[in-house]
Amino acid sequence: MAGLLDNHRRNRRLTTLVENRTTYSANFAELNIYETYQEADQVALCFDFPVIASMLTGKKVMHIDGFNPFEFVPGESVVMPSNKEMVIDFPIATENDPTQCLALGIDTNKIGEVVNQFNSFTAIERENNDWTIDADVSHLIHNTDVDVLVGRLVKTFTNSMGSKDMLLDLMVQELIVRLLQTKAKSILLNDVDGLFNDTRIGTAIQYIKQNLTNKDLTVELLAKKVCMSTSHFHKKFKNTLGVSPIDYINSEKIKFSKKLIKESKDMRMSEIAFHSGFNNVSYFNRQFKKHEMMTPQQFKLSITHRLIN
Repeated sequence: MAGLLDNHRRNRRLTTLVENRTTYSANFAELNIYETYQEADQVALCFDFPVIASMLTGKKVMHIDGFNPFEFVPGESVVMPSNKEMVIDFPIATENDPTQCLALGIDTNKIGEVVNQFNSFTAIERENNDWTIDADVSHLIHNTDVDVLVGRLVKTFTNSMGSKDMLLDLMVQELIVRLLQTKAKSILLNDVDGLFNDTRIGTAIQYIKQNLTNKDLTVELLAKKVCMSTSHFHKKFKNTLGVSPIDYINSEKIKFSKKLIKESKDMRMSEIAFHSGFNNVSYFNRQFKKHEMMTPQQFKLSITHRLIN
């Protein structure tokens, strides 16, 4: 993403070596690009509006109330509510290799407008209709959709074009929806207290978890279980969680297969595929690589390497 800052570098003004701030404004959003050119500790930052912060280059160590300190690196984002302080360390920032991060602030009225549309779009008979994004801190890792969208926003903010505000408005709306889907997914998939068991999407999630290795687990079966047509169920599931039912099922099966690989030393990959609910080893291999960016065998070797070292 660092290459997206070419226009920014040509126009910025450097006034401080720690968290030098450049601001780009639009109708419903504000992009702040922060650059730090020397090591620093305990730098506090707070906004009076919700922001999504994404790393561009380098590394930070984040201290946020309610979280253990964690490393913040490119490809990750943090969603911060209004007036929530983050305290930041910069362990590797130098003059020639600065740490760069962006903070995108979004107008609360725009958030409310999109939230209402999203709630109406995903609701099933008054279910799943109260998502928000500004109540809690979220640390997003490997969220490709959000990462790609943030890159597009940076490019548009830092370029001059006649349709800039219109494009930014559309992208900001999409980003809010992506974040809502992430929150919805997190709530539904980590529903330890069973708060959503009486909703149709929640019921489907619970059924998937309880029948994960069932090779007859299909979208048609899930739709029938929650008394919806297959097409309507598919649409509502994807709108709410941001992934299709089959993609979610496969991702859960891959998680289970990783657990088997870690715990079962003598099982062949074909056996792991079968016990994870896959009928076809080739399909298992393709899905594993899609979700983990490596083959099952490469994952097994990486586990072995970590144990040896």
